[in-house]
Amino acid sequence: MVKKTKSKKKLNPLKIQKVLAEKQLKIFTPLDIQRIFNVSYETARKFILRYVKEGFIIKLKKGLYSLENYLPSELEIANRVFGPSYVSLEYALMFYNIIPDTVYTITSVNTKSTREFVINNISYTYRKIKKNAFTSYLRKSIDGNVVLIAEAEKAFVDYLYFVDLGQKVIYDRIDVGKLSKNKLIDYAKLFQRKSLVKLVNKIYDQSRRSKTTIY
Repeated sequence: MVKKTKSKKKLNPLKIQKVLAEKQLKIFTPLDIQRIFNVSYETARKFILRYVKEGFIIKLKKGLYSLENYLPSELEIANRVFGPSYVSLEYALMFYNIIPDTVYTITSVNTKSTREFVINNISYTYRKIKKNAFTSYLRKSIDGNVVLIAEAEKAFVDYLYFVDLGQKVIYDRIDVGKLSKNKLIDYAKLFQRKSLVKLVNKIYDQSRRSKTTIY
């Protein structure tokens, strides 16, 4: 009896582009390609490496990729590059107009460690917080992309947590006019630091008294 050899499937770049777009899969791994197109992992890996060299595929980090003409947003990248994580700290404060400064680094928090990645000349930084404080983030549609970003009050407390640790300096201008003080205090208690609760109260009250707060 002659044993039939299984023919190797070839991956077509145009077909991959079409299918990934249909699935709205902007960020993928070799395993995704293996499963979706029913090929071996080695075939998927070699295909990706080949087309990274040709510029058709963009390497976000080791094992994580996107198509050059179907790029994810910066915030989508932030959510996926090092997770679980959600956008918070300075970037979220800018997004909610709590600080007036333009922030170019995409800042997030996670429960693992402090890390930084530079992707397409953009810096993505991650700060570690306690597991019981890793909460109160939203699935928010921003420019048509669904991303995980801290609720406004939580972003502010996350930020003040690192101020309280002496790892960040408070901004000169902060607008807390739209923030709930009760929420701020509740979120501050998640970090189990009495000094943070005091700091939240102090900064909130100072900012309410003056549009320009110096700390």
